[in-house]
Amino acid sequence: MITESIYLDHQATTPLDERVLQEMLPFLTSEYGNPSSPHTYGEVAARAVRTARRRVADLVGAKNEREIVFTSGATEADHLAIVGAALAARPHGGHLVTTAIEHKAVLAACQRLVNHHGYTLTRVGVDRHGRVLPADIAAALTPHTVLVSVMHANNEIGTLQRLTAINEITAPRGIVLHTDAAQSAGCGLMDVTELGVDLASLSAHKLYGPKGIGALYIRGGIRITAQQTGGGQERGLRAGTPNVPAIVGFGAAAHLISTGAVTPPPRIRALRDRLQDRLLTAIPNAVVNGHPYQRLPGNLSLTLPGVEATDLLDRLPGIAASTGSACNTGSGEPSHVLTAIGLTREQARATLRLSLGRTTTATDVDRAAECITRTAHTLAAVPANTA
Repeated sequence: MITESIYLDHQATTPLDERVLQEMLPFLTSEYGNPSSPHTYGEVAARAVRTARRRVADLVGAKNEREIVFTSGATEADHLAIVGAALAARPHGGHLVTTAIEHKAVLAACQRLVNHHGYTLTRVGVDRHGRVLPADIAAALTPHTVLVSVMHANNEIGTLQRLTAINEITAPRGIVLHTDAAQSAGCGLMDVTELGVDLASLSAHKLYGPKGIGALYIRGGIRITAQQTGGGQERGLRAGTPNVPAIVGFGAAAHLISTGAVTPPPRIRALRDRLQDRLLTAIPNAVVNGHPYQRLPGNLSLTLPGVEATDLLDRLPGIAASTGSACNTGSGEPSHVLTAIGLTREQARATLRLSLGRTTTATDVDRAAECITRTAHTLAAVPANTA
């Protein structure tokens, strides 16, 4: 049983919305049909999957619900997008471009193409705010470039990238543009038509839906080589019996956002700014990472010089936060995102990621600011052990 605490780790995962759970429950109990079956049970499940597919398509501005392919999460969606699109465009060899601050799922998929299929890879650097310059993307392209992958919003520092400007570079050259949109879709910031992306990876548990379900948006006309073959589900791109309860939950979570039935991002941003202002006032040498304005509404990446972030969190059992991406936990190495924006190893280890969400209250913010401030001052005053 988890004791009551202040949850400030919404970028790692979000709590399941009660309304989402209610829509899922019938498909965990009485409506247990396989959507590929021809009888009534199967038809009920198939209709539910179609509804969910349409809702996810509406969330990201897709023109056709068939442009949505369900996966087990954003990691699988990243792999299917990057490896699948690259192999479809050029089965042997070719060139990929990504950034130095991508999620490890993207970097791993790119590296697989390098190691097993003879591709070359260019990682483009970012500025101190974590933004990649579109001109740097253009300079990295070669006649052999088949795919560019740039995340929409960073999972550690929250910075938003200028995908529209990057699309204006890749589209005329016929280069596929992929984005990991796991963090941004839940904030109502993801419109595939407006941004001009060809592929977009999504995750339900980042937007108050269930874990273990994600999706890949595939613009009509983009060719993908399937990475998981079998029964031909999901247009032959992702074989296996669909996880109907989770798919329904994903659709329900997406629908709540599309219809405005959730806490609006401006309210979350206002609470984030309140927390940021209080911490910067109380800890004058603290530094905010990421773009000052163009970042996720609930993100606050804060470097506290002289304080080990892991030690700080160990002394704050009443606050659920992190030092960075949950995928990096236990690695022992400083965040590649933080070092890419110019932080030293020591500064990276002194960095705390606080991420607010729909469940965050003003009381939570004030209590968290007080506890973090008090503990940070205590740790900064303790001499380092040089033995």
